[in-house]
Amino acid sequence: MLETIGFAFASLLMDLFGQKTTSTEVAAIISWQEAKVFDVPTQADSKVEAIVKDYLKRLAAQGYAIEQQGIWLQSEWAQLARHQDSLPASAASLTKIATTIAALETWSLDRRFETRIYQTGTLNNGVVEGDLIVQGDGDPLFVWEEAIALGNALNQLGIRQIKGNLIVAGKFYMNFKSDPQASGELLKLGLDSRRWTPLIQKQYQSMPSQTPRPQVAIAGGIQVRRDSLPDASQLLLRHQSLTLAQLLKKMNVYSNNVMSEMIGDAVGGAAAVSQIAAKFARVSPDEIQLINTSGLGVENRISPRAACQMLMALQDKLKSHSLSVADLFPVGGRDRNGTMQWRSIPSGIAVKTGTLAQVSALAGVIPTKERGLVWFAIINRGGNIERLRAEQDRLLQRLSQHWNVIPATANSVTNNAFFGDPNRNLKTDG
Repeated sequence: MLETIGFAFASLLMDLFGQKTTSTEVAAIISWQEAKVFDVPTQADSKVEAIVKDYLKRLAAQGYAIEQQGIWLQSEWAQLARHQDSLPASAASLTKIATTIAALETWSLDRRFETRIYQTGTLNNGVVEGDLIVQGDGDPLFVWEEAIALGNALNQLGIRQIKGNLIVAGKFYMNFKSDPQASGELLKLGLDSRRWTPLIQKQYQSMPSQTPRPQVAIAGGIQVRRDSLPDASQLLLRHQSLTLAQLLKKMNVYSNNVMSEMIGDAVGGAAAVSQIAAKFARVSPDEIQLINTSGLGVENRISPRAACQMLMALQDKLKSHSLSVADLFPVGGRDRNGTMQWRSIPSGIAVKTGTLAQVSALAGVIPTKERGLVWFAIINRGGNIERLRAEQDRLLQRLSQHWNVIPATANSVTNNAFFGDPNRNLKTDG
């Protein structure tokens, strides 16, 4: 087959350029077939087909309807197994693959959401004779540690008390609360260590030991401002979020639905995300049908084939940045928190999980020596989610035993981030 490809390619070039093509040039063209890419098998794998058939047989024996189980398995050069592969099915949090794509098609990997802090009035002996204003830009991961670091930055500016109110403007979210009033209340609490709850104390303990305890007391209440800021507002700090790549990694490891909704809304909502993802992955829009950007709800439907196509296209995009899918999604043997905590995913396999009451889904990539990258998607429907997860893990274990899986290496771009980094609070020139 490969010889046929090489000679056919050479013949095509001779047809295009005429008989001026020399025998030496033809030989060079034919040697193209000996390139490393052709070391990767292009034929089917009967062993893999048998493993997948046995997987479906085991599900049937446990009472699961086979027509409700979808599978797609392929390498870069060969289709390896399929079952109900092009049928859109409730895919739960596989939706976050589409949200990840839409975010990266909208912003750069190093994009940071910026929360700006202003004051009104003057600062006298540590007291602001006015209001403190927080203007959000949609940071989906502003948590207790970020508030603590922000409070310390304000203390470094000499601010210890606000006589007026805390004014919340823009899209300011804290601890996954989209309501600005609730987010403002949380921020007010986090800025003053004298009012900390046991939960905040616990989060503080996870920060570097030399981290100070902030003291910024706000005398007034919380006000939500939906129009422009007061003319007298003075910019104090620009708080920067983790990078987009780091945010997406956190979102996918913990399968955080609120983060996914916040990011999805920022790029235009479910309709925009499904359209961007289908175009990006070059699949029919019928195979990616979304009503939200998190995966909550059985109406979100993705076919197993489309899930793989999205991941493959994402891998191609990330390569130019020296990253891979394994840098944005949890990896077996490396990421042990979040959705991986109770799974038995073989080491080196990057995955995205998905779970609803009657849905268990799993998609990802197996890096192998024999077949290169092998992409898979499994979408199961039925009761007893724990049993479905166990069967999925067993399937991956059998496949990893069949191939030699290449261990994954951690990339510092997404793995060296920590909450409450003081270096992400930038002081203004004034």
